[in-house]
Amino acid sequence: MKKLWLLRHAPVMAEPGLCYGATDLEAHTDATLAAAQRIAPLLPAGIALRSSPLRRCTALADAIAALRPDLAVQHDARIAEMDFGAWEGRPWSAIAREDFDAWTGNFSEALAGTRGESVRAFMQRAADARDEWLAGEGDALWVTHAGVLRAVTLLQRGIRCPATAAEWPAGELAFGGWLTFEQPSGE
Repeated sequence: MKKLWLLRHAPVMAEPGLCYGATDLEAHTDATLAAAQRIAPLLPAGIALRSSPLRRCTALADAIAALRPDLAVQHDARIAEMDFGAWEGRPWSAIAREDFDAWTGNFSEALAGTRGESVRAFMQRAADARDEWLAGEGDALWVTHAGVLRAVTLLQRGIRCPATAAEWPAGELAFGGWLTFEQPSGE
């Protein structure tokens, strides 16, 4: 049995309620170190350590590697957060309801923020990374984002792309929190 660990970055240095998917924000240093200290002793030897290339994730991955010198960080753009286009850097509350409804009304295909990424494209890159892990031999830790955690949750349920926004997993995983998924080796 192999395990995929999905670790969410620490809180970012930004106002609450900000849309910042692809925006490269830094995370709070103390919270980043605390998250690394919580997870590092739990990780098995030889686990593959992958990180989104965004600073809020690379800082956490680097902190884990500093605590666990046996682990080497590899950056993987496929596990970066979704690009919300023109909505990036704006408060969610400032996004026009009709624009948001237009996106969720064609959830799999519409470009978020009119020029961002579609859910289908986002899911496909997350699926590519997950499929690579499934074809591999061992455990992996991805230092990533809430959107990727939700995407992998759907993939584990056999959903390659949600048809509607209602299918998108609800709830929030805490900053610095993690999920794990087990898979029989070779499947």
